[in-house]
Amino acid sequence: MANLLYVDNSNVWIEGMHVAAYEAGHAPSVWDAVQNKICNYDWKLDFGKLFEFAGGERKDVKKAALFGSRPPQNDSVWEAAKRKGFEVVTYDRKHGHEKKIDTDIVATMMEDSYEILKIGEDEITLVSGDADYVPAIEKLKKRGISVHVVFWNHASRELKDIATKFVSLDGYLHHLSR
Repeated sequence: MANLLYVDNSNVWIEGMHVAAYEAGHAPSVWDAVQNKICNYDWKLDFGKLFEFAGGERKDVKKAALFGSRPPQNDSVWEAAKRKGFEVVTYDRKHGHEKKIDTDIVATMMEDSYEILKIGEDEITLVSGDADYVPAIEKLKKRGISVHVVFWNHASRELKDIATKFVSLDGYLHHLSR
């Protein structure tokens, strides 16, 4: 069984910094860290470890795509992600906000489900926590496609419920750091 892996970089990284802030004692709960924008900026996500954790063995990953905002030119994060096996898709920020990321992830998952995924043989893994993905997952599951969601435990309840399987990253915070 092959896996198609789609990662919302900012979503997993920012929310991971909230979990790390809680773990470091900077907030009384993860939810408090999220609500009050308390982050542990020392926590860094290791793309290779995320690839292996969410996608599995490299030979079993048919596609791995990482979506996010265009970094500064001297930023090495995206190059590191490419070296670890991700196809990197970036967009410019508009007025300080990310635009197009969630929509492109959904569009790419749907397109790939018709063009490269083999129903009954392959599965999709989404690394994001937004309820925005629920309609796409419903449609994919209706076609017989397993969709696993891998994210921090404070992901949208609706997203966790609709996923074929939900895997929490919380217990792996230190394993996923570099």
